[in-house]
Amino acid sequence: MKITPGKLAGLKAVSTESGTIAAAAMDQRGSLKKALAKESGHDVSDIMMEEFKGAVTEVLTPHASAILLDPQWGIEPSKKRSANAGLLLAYEESGYDNTRPGRLPDLLPLWSVRRLKEAGANCVKVLLYYTPRDTAEVNQEKHAFVERIGDECRTNDIPFFLEFVAYDVDGGDEKGLEFAKIKPEVVAASMAEFTQDRYGVDVMKVEIPVNMKFVKGSASYAGQTAYGKAEALDHFRVAAAAATKPFIYLSAGVSNEEFTESLEIAEQSEVQWAGVLCGRATWKNGIPVYAKNGVDAFRRWLETEGTTNIGNVNERLQAASSWFATYGVTSADALAVE
Repeated sequence: MKITPGKLAGLKAVSTESGTIAAAAMDQRGSLKKALAKESGHDVSDIMMEEFKGAVTEVLTPHASAILLDPQWGIEPSKKRSANAGLLLAYEESGYDNTRPGRLPDLLPLWSVRRLKEAGANCVKVLLYYTPRDTAEVNQEKHAFVERIGDECRTNDIPFFLEFVAYDVDGGDEKGLEFAKIKPEVVAASMAEFTQDRYGVDVMKVEIPVNMKFVKGSASYAGQTAYGKAEALDHFRVAAAAATKPFIYLSAGVSNEEFTESLEIAEQSEVQWAGVLCGRATWKNGIPVYAKNGVDAFRRWLETEGTTNIGNVNERLQAASSWFATYGVTSADALAVE
């Protein structure tokens, strides 16, 4: 396995010295606007979006190896990141095409991989709603979509992070018990699909393969059971075994406590994971602070509770492996093209 100079430089830029990825995520757009509007009681301006993202970037990146932002409201905030933190930029439109079945994705119309790189991105991230349970027609379209982005990233020699999020094709409750039962299968099958070289994915950004609220015996357990602790550990192992590329876990909007417990289960399962891209589990509870009291109060909240939250995640990252360990080497430079 060899990695081209641009991809190698990009991966090193978003990693810690030991090669793990301890990235913060602040690329939320539509969901963030709605949450801020709900808490503030009025429309959210572009200035507010940039101000919120800028505060998160400035305060949290000294504790992160990278920050994920969007090019719509994240370019100016990206300039506030700490010198130790690399930059990932999102390439997809917020949300998905809901005029056709299958949660089909769209890319930002005014951006390309070349333009994201010119804007300072060390890596490009794309979110895809995906389940192997959807129709062959829907999934073939998504496969071709990912292949095109992979080729675009190869041409521009920049790492491609693919985030795939499971959904219920029948429109059921994706936070409920029945979906929790099938989630491990969906996550594992999705990892098996996009780890293939044809897609050009360098790092998979994956969901925790279980819903911790349904793991009997966990601190997050809410009373209904989809799996016991031993089953949950096996689900982590089965999903990880499907991967031939490095993967990192996303927090998917759960609480800091639930996400950190998930990482503890990952450690207990002894799988080889390369880090996290963690957003709302770090800063979500600060939304009402910003909406009601302004940016200075929000910055103070980030310096206390937000910093504690990211510290909780970083503590669990001691169990993560370097991204290059996936390829059986002990340093990133061992993968360099000679």
